[in-house]
Amino acid sequence: MELRQLNYVIQIAKEKNFSRAAEKLHIAQPSLSQQLSKLEQELNVMLFRRTTNSVEPTEAGEVFVGKAQEILDAVEQLRQEMDDMAQMRKGKLVVGTLPITGAHILPLVLPRFGAQYPQIEVVLVEETTAKLEQLTASGGTDVSLLTLPLIDANLSCEPYMEEEICLAVPQNHRLAAVREPIDLLELKDEPFIALKRGQGFRQITVELCENAGFTPNIVFESTNIETVQALVAGEMGIAFVPNMLTRTTITNYTPVYLRIKSRPTRTLVIASRKGRYLSKAAQAFITTLKETINENELLKELESKMDDA
Repeated sequence: MELRQLNYVIQIAKEKNFSRAAEKLHIAQPSLSQQLSKLEQELNVMLFRRTTNSVEPTEAGEVFVGKAQEILDAVEQLRQEMDDMAQMRKGKLVVGTLPITGAHILPLVLPRFGAQYPQIEVVLVEETTAKLEQLTASGGTDVSLLTLPLIDANLSCEPYMEEEICLAVPQNHRLAAVREPIDLLELKDEPFIALKRGQGFRQITVELCENAGFTPNIVFESTNIETVQALVAGEMGIAFVPNMLTRTTITNYTPVYLRIKSRPTRTLVIASRKGRYLSKAAQAFITTLKETINENELLKELESKMDDA
């Protein structure tokens, strides 16, 4: 059994088609079929059911694909360790990020990291919380910027920032002119706008309301926090938003941001798979992230109290 054969099986399972798999692997289809048959003969088990329309993994095939992915990931980690031991400052770093965090944190971190490590290629993967946890746990990203709590038990994390959560209301809302922090119970009859399920901040919205004693009446959902804010500004409802969004200059088309009496926060963390070797590039990225947070005045402001405007 050879490593390339493991990769062949994984690609066939992914594409469910020999022609497409061969094309992705840059080999001829007859050669791919021959290699699979050779492997099945060696293992004395059929890995795929062939039909005229598709190729489906057998039960043995499903087990093989899962184990093969683990083996290839371990081989890649070994390569990274050997590269680091040889002091080779080159490679690729896959960073997962949530849309909100990526839009406000990474523009400060990536230029600094790129200047210090110009030979390291950084690939960004932007996904929902649920998908990003899955990718991180399976080795699809080296590290990911997430928020607590983490659901997947296979992840370990390190906090790098605590951020206050505030309330966004339309400019003509009854609470817009209130200077005192808002009691969440005052919002029980309000229409809410929230991110869609699978995104961490959606869960924060639901939990804040439930902890205050009511279920939020969510009238609109979006995958984009900027759309949520636009709908609030358009007087379609109210929304909880991270403090980092309040840096926007208030115009006729933006919400009014209010503090909440209970001072809720979210904890931003950098996560990786438990037991996974962190390359020097990943370690350097974590260090750069922390240094940027500590030294950047705007981000320090987010960790402290909101200005009483």
